[in-house]
Amino acid sequence: MQLRTHLEIDTSLSGEIIELSEGSAVLKLKTDRRMVADEKGLVHGGFIFSLADFCAMATVNEPTVVLAQASIKFLKPVVVGDELIAEGRLIKAEGKKRWVFVEVKRGEEKVAEGEFLCVVPEKHVLS
Repeated sequence: MQLRTHLEIDTSLSGEIIELSEGSAVLKLKTDRRMVADEKGLVHGGFIFSLADFCAMATVNEPTVVLAQASIKFLKPVVVGDELIAEGRLIKAEGKKRWVFVEVKRGEEKVAEGEFLCVVPEKHVLS
């Protein structure tokens, strides 16, 4: 399956697609110095959120999909150099709405998880 959404996203900051199928996606993000929040090498949560958000968008994989709502829990700290894997799966579809659950892991350890409400409008939100 080919990615049909968010084609201009910087995958070095938001994750690279490693698996994509109907209703699911798996992305990988190798954290680097651009993501560091402090002198100890803590990765800012915004980059983890970006990975999870892009994973949700790829799971829906519609050209016009946008995020309407998100609920995410950060469970463990992430440090520079960590490789993260985000796995998204469609849990419900109703009209133009799609609910996606995303888990973000470092190896077998879950570092974040969340539910994303995505909407698929008929045309681009900026049109």
